[in-house]
Amino acid sequence: MRRLKILHRTYYNFSGSVQLQPHRLLLRPREGPGLHIECSKLDISPAAQIRWLRDAYDNSVAIATFSSPTTQLAIISEYIVQQFDEAPLDFLVADFAVNYPFIYDADSAEVLRPYLDSRPQDSQSALEAWVRRYWQPGEQVQTYGLLARLCTAINQSMTYQMRELPGVQTALETLTRGVGSCRDFANLFMEAARFLGLAARFVSGYLNSPFVDGSSGSTHAWAEVYLPGAGWKGFDPTSGEIAGSRHIAVAVARLPEAVSPVTGAFFGPAGADLSVGVWVNEL
Repeated sequence: MRRLKILHRTYYNFSGSVQLQPHRLLLRPREGPGLHIECSKLDISPAAQIRWLRDAYDNSVAIATFSSPTTQLAIISEYIVQQFDEAPLDFLVADFAVNYPFIYDADSAEVLRPYLDSRPQDSQSALEAWVRRYWQPGEQVQTYGLLARLCTAINQSMTYQMRELPGVQTALETLTRGVGSCRDFANLFMEAARFLGLAARFVSGYLNSPFVDGSSGSTHAWAEVYLPGAGWKGFDPTSGEIAGSRHIAVAVARLPEAVSPVTGAFFGPAGADLSVGVWVNEL
């Protein structure tokens, strides 16, 4: 077991005095067998009333409501988590799903239906052509091996580009440009898995990884695929690896836009500057 401290600071500086509307915060790590929250702190300025809830995906959501006008919104979340040593490849897939293609049992398929449906878009032909480079109809291959192949292909064939602006590229945009952020790569991998008939969902969280600029973490995005017998298994196409102890999930959803760390609105002069910092340090 190891202990990690996660510090996430978000500052909005407005061009004038504004009245904040309720804000939805997805900042609390998802607890489970591999992660336990030891202590937590959430500081918000101006003062806010906080209401916690669980959404339909079982994410922990904080709803912040404000009464005082302000020229700045500061959200500082701090968590100390206990992360138990995890061997990401130590899992067993049900016999019928070890090799691809396979079919989910009827009950699971009904529950997983939202994660099997691709969004209507003009990228299906391009997505099919890309997937066919790594799997041909009629070919039997180990299911995990196929997913790892797609994950590695995105990492090796495309160029990562940090992008602070909101929004996620479609699979077609990423395939056409060959450039994307972690959100774009996760979305492409998710759509490719769904094209193959595999249930996939989008994950937002933190990455514990020192960078050359001296920082020790970042917000991050990857995807999870449901494998019978093993459950939801994470794949990070940005780094080309299966999600493991470096990945700390915060929220999951069917669509990327549902898991933004902070969402909300304000009334007042247009314009706001955003500053975000994330630090993940082992204690």
